[in-house]
Amino acid sequence: TGRTQDETDADAVLKTVQMFFDTMTARDVDGARKIMVPEGRFFAMDMRKPMAKPSSFTNEEYFARLQKGKPTNRERMWNPQVRVHGSIATVWTPYDFWTDGKFSHCGIDAFDLIMTDDGWKIAGGAFTMEAKCEPSPLGPLKQ
Repeated sequence: TGRTQDETDADAVLKTVQMFFDTMTARDVDGARKIMVPEGRFFAMDMRKPMAKPSSFTNEEYFARLQKGKPTNRERMWNPQVRVHGSIATVWTPYDFWTDGKFSHCGIDAFDLIMTDDGWKIAGGAFTMEAKCEPSPLGPLKQ
């Protein structure tokens, strides 16, 4: 096919991030555990609140929240930038977030991934939460 190893890795990295979104929507804790490092951590920067301090949560805390969750959350990304070097990777992408079909917020996701014996896993990352972003090329959420 003429594809390079980097392209294959980039595809696998993006597939892992998409699986993260899909398991969130399905509230699939077991699926999320398969693609996330338990000791990982995320940092949220809520830019909707002036001078808000970053909040953080471990991947284990995320799993617990996912299990208890009631609303249906959908997160969509577009135009992701993927960087792969050996056994580490990053994905930087705009996103929008919808709760029960209603727009909640948008921002930038910065995922950190590592290569494990089981393939690419999300180690953690950081993201912004913003009230207004550039409009998504995906258009409004379709149910």
